[in-house]
Amino acid sequence: MKKEYWYVLIAYIVMQLSSLVGVPLIALIGAAMGKSLNEMQTLAIPYWLVTSFSLTLLIILLILRKERNINADLREASSPASSAAWAFAGVFLALFAQSIAGSIESMLGIEMGSENTQEIIKLIERFPVVILVSSIIGPILEEIVFRKIIFGSLHKKMNFFLAALISSVIFALAHMEPEHVILYSAMGFTFAFLYVKTKRIIVPIIAHVTMNTMVVLLQSVFREDIERMIKEAEKIQSFIGGF
Repeated sequence: MKKEYWYVLIAYIVMQLSSLVGVPLIALIGAAMGKSLNEMQTLAIPYWLVTSFSLTLLIILLILRKERNINADLREASSPASSAAWAFAGVFLALFAQSIAGSIESMLGIEMGSENTQEIIKLIERFPVVILVSSIIGPILEEIVFRKIIFGSLHKKMNFFLAALISSVIFALAHMEPEHVILYSAMGFTFAFLYVKTKRIIVPIIAHVTMNTMVVLLQSVFREDIERMIKEAEKIQSFIGGF
């Protein structure tokens, strides 16, 4: 693995652990400036999330700045039109894979729904700026780390299935929800396939960003509208069933 890739992995791991120091630090700084400590303890989490993720993305892009000058990869990559089509199709492939994985988990008795996702949705509802992390910066970092670096490095030494399996399981475990390892791994497989198919990391990035954004919009912004539509549909069904 290239030394630049090791730097990227280190930066990503440090970012994941940084909240242990960063969140209390921001809370203390805010309190020292006259803010309420309880208020700052609440604000520190979204502040640090946005700051740490943004800085890490900037650092990683700087580390990988020479990657854009490798013409060999570009010659092997799909055309812009084909890449755009795969990025669009990738959203539906990921949703399809997610639905199958969800069905498998349900048959195994695993409770549906992700606590991690629900916590993020609650945070977004209180601090909308967090959507930058969940829907844009986070997916970009994950695709660079788990697909371009981890999967890409493994795929040079082994076949697609093994490389995708190992990288997808690591991707799943990184979400700290081992009970949903099948769900996250299915998504990891899909994004790995998109990367191999097009040879462009931007393709799984677009698919991942789009899917996360859709989930956030459906579960937060349009949640009340969807719940109302479901209730109206249930009323209509009950009315029809009365005949």
